[in-house]
Amino acid sequence: MPTGKNLYFASDFHLGAGGHASSREREDRIIRWLDMIKDDVAELFLMGDVFDFWFEYKTVVPKGYVRFLGKLAQLTDAGVKLYLFKGNHDMWMFDYFVTELNATIIPNELVIERAGKKFYLHHGDGLGPGDNKYKFLKKIFRSRLCQWLFARLHPNLGIGIANAWSHNSKLVNARISDEKLHPKEWIEIYSNEVLQTQFYDYMVYGHRHKPMDIPLTGTSRYINIGDWINYFTYAVFDGDTLELKYFKENLT
Repeated sequence: MPTGKNLYFASDFHLGAGGHASSREREDRIIRWLDMIKDDVAELFLMGDVFDFWFEYKTVVPKGYVRFLGKLAQLTDAGVKLYLFKGNHDMWMFDYFVTELNATIIPNELVIERAGKKFYLHHGDGLGPGDNKYKFLKKIFRSRLCQWLFARLHPNLGIGIANAWSHNSKLVNARISDEKLHPKEWIEIYSNEVLQTQFYDYMVYGHRHKPMDIPLTGTSRYINIGDWINYFTYAVFDGDTLELKYFKENLT
């Protein structure tokens, strides 16, 4: 890592959710956060569900988000390395962001080592015990056949259907996030299973919409970076430790 530069992690912006006004307010807040970190960020990890829905047709992408995408372009043009993870709401990212932003698209997990620390990174969907219905649907939605069939729909129809599906799914997920799913977090259970064969200092996820910092086997930690709907949280690694933070601002 370059001296004085940090790694930043954020997830679950769900841009597009809640209507145009709500999404724009969230987008503006995210841009203010990106402006805050722009001078000391070396690598930016956006770990899934950045968009409440995303599908790239051959020549069409969902409209909107121009301020956010412009800010990402500004960062990557300045040399920031950008990683975009496929979440359960935006799993249909292909090469648009690679071409326009020089981003690296991460379909599943990413393992990195920085400053002597090992990281296991994943959006977090479909991991651990249970949730078998979603695991089955994920295989279908990720299939080339499903993507090819969806691309045959006119964008007005396809994106309209997907937005309705995404909205209902998000409402269900919001209710689930307030329930106790298991004596331990599903992702925590999964992480401890992974640690039986390979050690990681930090196992970082999104998806659950709740900021969490949980000790795991040995000295490993499970960090859930929360969301930007209710918590406005992110994580930063300064070359020594990984810290979960809340974005707070005084607009008066």
